[in-house]
Amino acid sequence: MPRPVKGDINAKQAKLDFKVLGRIIGSVFRAYPVGMVMIILTILFAGLAAVIPDLFIQRIIALIGNFIDSPDGVAAWEAARPEALKNIIFLIIVYGLALVAAFVQAMLGAKVTHGYLNDMRNRMFRKMQNLPIKFFDTHKTGDIMSYYTNDIDTLRQLVSQGLPTIIRCGIIVIGVFFVMLYFSIWMTLVVIGGIILMTIVTRVISGGSAKYFVRQQQALGREEGFVQEHMNGQKVVKVFNHEEKTISDFDDLNEQLFQDSFKANAFANVLGPIIGNIGNILYVIVAIAGGVMLLAGVKNVSLSDWLLPLFSGEPGGLALDISTVIPFLNMTKQFTGNLNQLTQQINMIVMAMAGGERIFELMDAEPEPDEGYVTLVNAKIDAEGNITETKEHTGVWAWKHPHGDGTLTYTKLEGDVRLFNVDFEYEKGHQVLFDVSVYAKPGQKVAFVGATGAGKTTITNLINRFYDIADGKIRFDGININKIKKADLRRSLGIVLQETNLFTGTVMENIRYGNLDASDEEVKKAAELAGADDFIRRLPDGYETMLTNNGTNLSQGQRQLLAIARAAVADPPVMILDEATSSIDTHTEAIVQKGMDKLMEGRTVFVIAHRLSTVKNSNVILVLDHGHIIEKGSHKELIAQKGTYYQLYTGAFELE
Repeated sequence: MPRPVKGDINAKQAKLDFKVLGRIIGSVFRAYPVGMVMIILTILFAGLAAVIPDLFIQRIIALIGNFIDSPDGVAAWEAARPEALKNIIFLIIVYGLALVAAFVQAMLGAKVTHGYLNDMRNRMFRKMQNLPIKFFDTHKTGDIMSYYTNDIDTLRQLVSQGLPTIIRCGIIVIGVFFVMLYFSIWMTLVVIGGIILMTIVTRVISGGSAKYFVRQQQALGREEGFVQEHMNGQKVVKVFNHEEKTISDFDDLNEQLFQDSFKANAFANVLGPIIGNIGNILYVIVAIAGGVMLLAGVKNVSLSDWLLPLFSGEPGGLALDISTVIPFLNMTKQFTGNLNQLTQQINMIVMAMAGGERIFELMDAEPEPDEGYVTLVNAKIDAEGNITETKEHTGVWAWKHPHGDGTLTYTKLEGDVRLFNVDFEYEKGHQVLFDVSVYAKPGQKVAFVGATGAGKTTITNLINRFYDIADGKIRFDGININKIKKADLRRSLGIVLQETNLFTGTVMENIRYGNLDASDEEVKKAAELAGADDFIRRLPDGYETMLTNNGTNLSQGQRQLLAIARAAVADPPVMILDEATSSIDTHTEAIVQKGMDKLMEGRTVFVIAHRLSTVKNSNVILVLDHGHIIEKGSHKELIAQKGTYYQLYTGAFELE
């Protein structure tokens, strides 16, 4: 077990790609175009509703000022009351509509966010079903699970909180800025000085946090992969007394996660208070500047000087007085507050970009290639031996082979599997099979024996096309398997692995997994064939007994019997038994072997042998050593040769 390297970040530098952010936003809009437009419209209205009131507040304050300064207060109030009342009513309406818009935005936001996440999880899972086995061989289960938990949660935060906040605060900041220009260009220049300072601080601090948020997501995936791996391997950990080493390795990973998380959040968390305090200082500076300008009698310059005559026909603009300074102070607070909220979204954006990058790497991974065009169909054969395709299940299968000239030929599925001079390498430059040739005629039993790593399982993986060969040919009933669609090829093969995988569900459902169209009777018949029916009927609920957590409520032997029954119900013409009885005790093996013999009748069978006594009746036994076939023959022939097989067999016999 290699010790984790502290600070390792998958040999890939932690950096941000803003194309990822654009891709996230684009995918949301493509999934919910109408919903996103409605959300933006409601946010736009709410943002404008936060800006517009300052214009009317200024007008109300000006009217009140005129009333106070007037020698005839009653007459002044009578004159100002209709205008003041109109402005107040308008403000109430605006705030009421803003409340409705906020409610609608919240409801739509929840639907779009969780609908989008639901769609993303579905797309990710569908994508994973189309990935080659190599992907799962090279990625830890815990790290893959992190895509569905931590990474997808970063998108939730961005879509539900980050984007709406950015749009709303952006609208308010821009709107307030132009309203401030409308009120006073001189005082706006004071605010611009504060904005420049805020921008510099934001760039410095957010730049430091971004790379650590990327590292945090990567470190989190590695830690979850480590935890999942060692939870599954707890028995191994305890048997070898490696608890302390495991704890030490986890501490290294956890320390790296702590360091990356601390640095990312330390930078991000300090940004808000700094920007907030700069905003408070700016508020005081604006107040002082406004007071000084009032006392000095500075002539106001504003956009209203040009806009009022243009739109209302009234001459002149706004005077620099208390009616403009008070709303301006409120706008300064509003401006800096929303700017602060915008900066607070930086860490959320960075995390979403880091999570999105991992998700899109998964989505962009090359799917399992399948250039096959020969399919497997139900067929019937007439008295003259002619094969015709049929929709109903007849128990007879045929390969449907279209040709370039538009003709079709049908070849009966017999189970004739042949490998010709096959070479293979999992990684370039590391060859594991050398010039392997295997001939299995229909109904024959072919066994592979040899030490661990000799290449036994690799050969069966090539027959399934879990991997593709580097050189040579594999033919199934005379057809190059590269021409056969992978789904159809695998439908013709049954496989029982040494490591049994059961799913959450009843015993009946787990056996039926081999053939979803099988009836209850067919499932029970397959269980009888595998020798599993007896123990199943003794379970608390028989075939309806619920299995959870990979069937931990069953013994290893019982789980293996269910796997054999699952293969039996599929009724394939070719069976691959990868050390299928290695985890079963001798008594159970005797029961299983009877069922296995029935299961193998009339089928082509490839057996990877753990106990050599189980392959004695094979038609041919292949002895492999480091990817080479070094001996080939029947049991009697190989014993007579007194070579490697003889030594293995006699050694195993003596051990027994």
